[in-house]
Amino acid sequence: MKDNSKENVQDFLKYIEQERGYSSHTVSAYRHDLNTFMDFLEHYDPQIIADLSLIDRQTIRHYLGREFEKGNSAKTVSRRLATIKSLFKYLVQAELVTDNPAIHVKTPKVEKSLPTFVQSNKIDDLMNMPDATTKIGKRDRAILELFYATGIRLSELVGLNIGSVNSDDQLLKVKGKGNKERIVPFGTPAKTALISYLSKRGHSWVSPSDTPLFTGNGEKRISVRTVQYRLKIYLKAVLGGNEGASPHTLRHTFGTHLLDNDADIRSIQELLGHSSISSTQIYTKVNPQKMKKIYKDAHPHGS
Repeated sequence: MKDNSKENVQDFLKYIEQERGYSSHTVSAYRHDLNTFMDFLEHYDPQIIADLSLIDRQTIRHYLGREFEKGNSAKTVSRRLATIKSLFKYLVQAELVTDNPAIHVKTPKVEKSLPTFVQSNKIDDLMNMPDATTKIGKRDRAILELFYATGIRLSELVGLNIGSVNSDDQLLKVKGKGNKERIVPFGTPAKTALISYLSKRGHSWVSPSDTPLFTGNGEKRISVRTVQYRLKIYLKAVLGGNEGASPHTLRHTFGTHLLDNDADIRSIQELLGHSSISSTQIYTKVNPQKMKKIYKDAHPHGS
C-alpha cells in the first residue's frame, strides 16, 4: 500500500458515502477525524504516511493520548478511534493491509449523560411561541410539531419533501442513517400545522412530490443551520437557558414522553430508527420509577 495512503483514505470516504449510504454529515465527520489522524502521523513518523501498513497499536495509542492532551473529551476520542477502526476494516477487506491494529486498542470509557427533554406541561407553551400570522412562524410551528410528533433527526427533517408525507393516513416516510427508510406516524396537531404552513406558501399535498417540505428563502430547501438557529430561540425560552436548546432535545422529548405513557422500549426503538436497543435504553434512565412500575405490573413475581 506504499505511496497511496491518502488516495486509499479518499477511496474509503467514497465507499462509505456511495456504497454504504452514509449521510454527508457522517462522511464529513469521518473526513475530519482522518485528517486529524493523518496530520498526527506526518509529525509522528513521516514513513507511515507512505505506508499505512506500518501503523501498529502503539502508534494509535500515542495518537489517542495526544488527542486527550489537546483537551478532547472521551466521547470525541472514542469517535476518532471508531473512525480508524472502520478505515482499517475497509483496508483489510480490500486486501491493502493484512491486519487491523485498531481492534487491539481499548475504547475510552464514555460516561453517558441523561438526555435533556421538555416537560409535558411545557409542550403547549413551546408550540404557541412562533408567530402564527407569518409564514416563518407557521413554518416554525410545523417544524416543532413534526419534531415532537415523530422524533425524527434534524438531517431527516431537512431532507423531507411534500411526497414524504401521506396526509390521509398521517404517515411520514423518513430516510435515516445508512439510507434506511422507516415509516413514522404523526398526529392531527402536526398535520394541521403542516397544512397551514403549506397553504401560506401556496402549496398543498398535490404539489410536486419532490418539493421541499420546509424552505428557507424563497423555495430553497431549509438548511440545518437555520433549523438549529430558529429552534434554539424557542427551546431556550422553555428550558430556561442554552443547555439542551437544540433540535435533538425534541427527539429526546419524543422518546421520554412515549416511555412515560407506557410505550414499550422496542416500539420506541423502531420509531426512532435506532439500529441498537442500547441507544434507546437511555430513556429508561430518565424515569427509573416508570420502569419499576412496568416491571411490577408485567412480571409474575414483580410485586
